[in-house]
Amino acid sequence: GGAGNNWASGYRQGEEKEEELMEMIYREADGSDSLEGFVLLHSIAGGTGSGLGSYLLERLNDRFPKKLIQTYSVFPSQNDTSDTVVQPYNSLLALKRLTMHADGVVVLDNAALNRIAVERLHLENPTFAQVNSLVSTVMAASTITLRYPGYMNNDLVGLMASLVPTPLCHFLMTGYTPLTLLEGERAGVSQVRKTSVLDVMSRLLQPANLMVSCPIRRGCYISILNIIQGDVDPTQVHKSLQRIRERRLATFIPWGPASIQVALSRRSPYLQSSNRVSGLMLANHTSIHTLFERVISQYEKLRRRNAFLDNYRREPAFSENLDEFDNSKEVLQDVIDEYRAAEKENYVQWSMGSEVSDLEADRANGALDHRVRKTTPSSSDD
Repeated sequence: GGAGNNWASGYRQGEEKEEELMEMIYREADGSDSLEGFVLLHSIAGGTGSGLGSYLLERLNDRFPKKLIQTYSVFPSQNDTSDTVVQPYNSLLALKRLTMHADGVVVLDNAALNRIAVERLHLENPTFAQVNSLVSTVMAASTITLRYPGYMNNDLVGLMASLVPTPLCHFLMTGYTPLTLLEGERAGVSQVRKTSVLDVMSRLLQPANLMVSCPIRRGCYISILNIIQGDVDPTQVHKSLQRIRERRLATFIPWGPASIQVALSRRSPYLQSSNRVSGLMLANHTSIHTLFERVISQYEKLRRRNAFLDNYRREPAFSENLDEFDNSKEVLQDVIDEYRAAEKENYVQWSMGSEVSDLEADRANGALDHRVRKTTPSSSDD
């Protein structure tokens, strides 16, 4: 009967159905030739997508510790008005699990998806099916190098390794051009006429084509992977990259390599398209932290008044206390701090600060022990 927009209810139901769920997952895993990892599709605003999704993430990470876990997570609209009043609670609790148990999270923002449907596809009142077609387009394009393998990016691990530099910074944004509908009279027809490699790669960097509502004019890119589909000459790609570099269309981190990675792929023969070239951008950008800051801000507004907590207290996860909320907020704040620090030149020193101090302490203790051993008489001297 669903989780009633309650993360704790969805999580509890996951515990109750664990045996059935894991039996299905084991059956599929055993039937695969070479299991690379898992892909989870869910929303983080409601009860089932956030609660049951969180439980599945924990179990998958526990049962398959060496397998990669990637998610396509739909974030709620960040407006003050929402169909689900407790979405800040659910989002915060789910984001803790996405931070701790996922290797890569492709963030899809409801507000941005609807904006693209209205402004780019010229749909006055986009339906769920039409908005979902945008998500399926991104998913199909991001996995096309796995289904039509080339000389690089032909496995999930390789795909994620090129985009995620540190464990906490694994939240990715996407852009796609030219966008088309998958069904109906306008299926495969795009409003964009000019689709050279340079045009496609330039448009991918435009905020209007991003499926996340983040101010990318601020902050910088940590990494970018463009997956270009169609009949493309590699020399065109090199020329396009040079033009983008000359025009400074993308600002990169000051402490790492500043380059756009490009993977070329064949187009699916099962989809009709009027465009010669299409492209998907998977990017790791520091401005994604503004999305998390809005989640924390909305959470604090509710938590200050202890609003709508009764249904959570009825569930086992919150029957004794509400510490899980505070812990989840701390985890998400760590992600925000990490992305903010990644914008600065001293990020490497910042990230290694605690490790270095611990190492120095160990060395100091080791040196002290060494001096003690030298000055302590041995039993043979007696």
